[in-house]
Amino acid sequence: MVLVFSRARRQFARASVATALAFALGCNRTDEQSVALARAHAKDLAEVAQRDVGEVRRGLPLGAQQLSQRWAAGGVDLLNDPELARDEINRARNKVQDLRVAKSTFFALAAPDGRIVRNDREQDTMAGAALFTAFPALARAAQGPYVEALGVMPEAHGVRGKPDAEWMAAVGVDVGGQIRGLYVSGWAWSSYAFRLEFSLRNRVTTELQGKRENMPLLYAFVLVGDEVYGTPESPEINARAIAERRPLSNLGPDGSFSALLEITGRDFALAVHTAPDLAAGVAIGVLRSET
Repeated sequence: MVLVFSRARRQFARASVATALAFALGCNRTDEQSVALARAHAKDLAEVAQRDVGEVRRGLPLGAQQLSQRWAAGGVDLLNDPELARDEINRARNKVQDLRVAKSTFFALAAPDGRIVRNDREQDTMAGAALFTAFPALARAAQGPYVEALGVMPEAHGVRGKPDAEWMAAVGVDVGGQIRGLYVSGWAWSSYAFRLEFSLRNRVTTELQGKRENMPLLYAFVLVGDEVYGTPESPEINARAIAERRPLSNLGPDGSFSALLEITGRDFALAVHTAPDLAAGVAIGVLRSET
């Protein structure tokens, strides 16, 4: 998973360089047609988010069942054996198709009191973190049900030195009628913005094949209330420019917002579309500039 993500980051960086070169050689006009295209991009990405959340919603309870079976059959306490817990977290994911393809940036096991025991990454910065302090709503999962929540856990951030926050889901692991742990998954918004932006660039690249058109400059963002989260590589000034427009306070009846704006002397088409499957008050934003 880490290797695939790193490879994607390198491809993403090369695409950014290519777009910058195209801009340096001359650009087409960013206008209302660009706004219409950006609106379509944002709506498409909201549908992508719907599918991504669906994978976790369907898969996490099934993964918890896998953990439960192994916990009961193995006669071990995963809460006191972090490395075995990591092995079982990965095994549970590999047993469930929706989890194998899920876009989560982490899977983890937590104790019923919310203490994170281990995640699936080699370098675990989340171990020992208090899940319920950052995500109080997830405490309901200690009673068994699947729960989703938004919060801020620095140990799970996808970027350093920039604002970040997380979407998380958790479900109880029932062993013999007792909740012995919580199966947890989710993503940092900066990492998820990267997933969306990479998907968008791939789609637009495919659409432009065989056409004599330049690749536009594209950025994707996740808007949560007044906060705007971009990829680790995205200039922070872009996020601030979007936040200043307060898109979520100015949505149209179809749940969208769009405008032309200028950022550091360059014209962009901005489009935002709500993504209620992620959570209430969450939307996907796209900046598009012709090159």
